[in-house]
Amino acid sequence: MGQRRGWEGAVLRLLGARDFVLTVTDAEDVTPRYRRLRVDDGGLLAATGIHPAMWVRLWFADDGRPHQRAYTLVDPDPATGAFSLEFALHEGRASDWARAARPGDTVEATVQGTAFDAPVPAPSHVYAVVDPAALPALNSLLGALGSAPATIWFEGDPAGLPSSADPSRHEMRPVPRRDGGAHLVERVRAELPALLAGERDPYVWITCDTTVTRTLSSYVRKELHVPRKRVHALGYWRPAPAPAAVGGP
Repeated sequence: MGQRRGWEGAVLRLLGARDFVLTVTDAEDVTPRYRRLRVDDGGLLAATGIHPAMWVRLWFADDGRPHQRAYTLVDPDPATGAFSLEFALHEGRASDWARAARPGDTVEATVQGTAFDAPVPAPSHVYAVVDPAALPALNSLLGALGSAPATIWFEGDPAGLPSSADPSRHEMRPVPRRDGGAHLVERVRAELPALLAGERDPYVWITCDTTVTRTLSSYVRKELHVPRKRVHALGYWRPAPAPAAVGGP
């Protein structure tokens, strides 16, 4: 592939990762902070197949160093060899690339580590804690789990975003981002225990920033005693460190 990827790329190659070049064919600003790119897959779907919540690693140059981020495939179409990628825009190299991307631009992608194991037995109810970065994965999950009802804590404003939530069986609970995600943690801790009481086969899906995800996944397993196999938790992004204080004692 075109760019050097350092130790991360070397490890992925040893693990049998497969590399492809994606070509942008269309770009759409869904909202000022959410952008969708349609891409030609460079043979990816034919080579790997697809599954729910499938994701790829995209590679970007960052001051000469390799920088990779994972993105969920949206509306993959093996017949045409195309899928979409959706970017919640913030500060960062991946968002910068997505903002500037135009038809004809290319990006390198690696497939390794992606998998989806449907919970058995099927969920009696899904409890999801997500933010805009995890929306494509949530949409894929809801489609894969069929008729299961869901309660979704969504950090941020879902208005205008491409959500597949069905109001007849999916309850969306918007939560503003405050205090670095602490407000979301408080809301879930206050509301989830009563919802889980008496639930036969719950399934908990937590995909937020790494700090929130780690905190809530530990809480759900250790304090609410949801079995590990009924909890999916994956940090989707890492908050920027707070600026150092000036002055002080």
